[in-house]
Amino acid sequence: MRIVMSMAMVMIAAAASAGELPAPLTDADFAPVDAAEARLGQLLFYDPILSGNRNVSCGTCHHPAFGTGDGLSLGMGDGGIGLGPQRVADPANMPEQRIPRNSPALFNLGAHEFTVLFHDGRIEVDPDRPGGLRTPLDADMVTGFASLLSAQTMFPVLSPDEMAGHYSENDVAQAVRRGVITGQGGAWDIIARRVGDVPAYAGSFTAVYDHIDAPDQITFADISNAIAAFMAFEWRSDTAPFDAVLRGEATLPEPAATGMTLFYGDAGCASCHSGPFLTDHAFHAMAAPQIGPGKAARFESHALDEGRFRVTGDPADLYAFRTPSLRNIALTAPYGHAGAHADLRSFVAAHLDPINGLQNYDLSAAVLPDLPVDDARGLADAEAIAAAVTYEVRDISEADLTALLAFLDTLTDPAATQDRLGVPTTVPSGLSVDTPG
Repeated sequence: MRIVMSMAMVMIAAAASAGELPAPLTDADFAPVDAAEARLGQLLFYDPILSGNRNVSCGTCHHPAFGTGDGLSLGMGDGGIGLGPQRVADPANMPEQRIPRNSPALFNLGAHEFTVLFHDGRIEVDPDRPGGLRTPLDADMVTGFASLLSAQTMFPVLSPDEMAGHYSENDVAQAVRRGVITGQGGAWDIIARRVGDVPAYAGSFTAVYDHIDAPDQITFADISNAIAAFMAFEWRSDTAPFDAVLRGEATLPEPAATGMTLFYGDAGCASCHSGPFLTDHAFHAMAAPQIGPGKAARFESHALDEGRFRVTGDPADLYAFRTPSLRNIALTAPYGHAGAHADLRSFVAAHLDPINGLQNYDLSAAVLPDLPVDDARGLADAEAIAAAVTYEVRDISEADLTALLAFLDTLTDPAATQDRLGVPTTVPSGLSVDTPG
């Protein structure tokens, strides 16, 4: 997008009159990254060796070709074939259900400000807990994880729908089924032994980490720490056109300039999408349509995803989900905790009038590969979701909506979308690397 290099401070003052702009980002806002650790993490991120059936990598559901997501409303991990919107169910290993929530983007997760992760915030920094983290797992299970970003990898590798596979299919899935996660023979130990048995990985770990002298000393936490370093380095995003505005170096052309004024003013977007990453990291009920199976206990019959309530048990948190960062939002479709909207314009319009948007939602707005499941069952209970909304509807014209979308485009950062390390052509395990077809 073209940036106009005159009267920058005039436009900043105008925006500030409606709502104060955040301070520009600096290196101090981000955790430092060791280059060798990030290079090791790059290989692990794209290596299917971490999945139970050796067929799914982190990059399967978080690929740069799809804005660090998968381009699907609700993804298919184990049991899927292909990448992105072309991914389909494997007839020989049909998934039991879709992954219950949309694959979130990974931009800026290495920044200090990100102290809560996942749509429901079930993992967060908590200095009062052993290990400094609060998770659904026992406190002694977070030992060795260097950061919240590292610790979040604990969950996908244990999920049958995402990476572990289903019960009798492999040794990881069997360990998960028995509830054996840590310790010798646990799911994480099995994964770590697989990695350590690959000579190239064994050499890299001993070179990168001083506490590792032999392959059998590699732990799952070490693997996670390397992956976290890669994500923090690869998808740092702070050089978008909007950042030039924050630094006082530029203004935005129309209609993006009007969109920014609306965003920080009458549209009220900044009340939740605040700060330099355009998120308050809080939880709000915004009546995003519930499609797919919903997120709940493994053997529980369910249709509605109750969001933050599942973490806190507080009725005030029913159907509330974490405010996502809007960095690179134009690239990260579909939108919402269940990815119900593939189109950003329709999602923003529904977001500005949530109950009306929910009541008029059509499942055709989603991107869902064929699977013999009932994706619409949660829509039948829209009344309960709508009842949780406290948002004040904004009167926004079509022209205003166009301006808002133009402003959101200025959050796209070329430096963060051109791959600093990129997708490797091969990985040490020799397994196939996912590439767009």
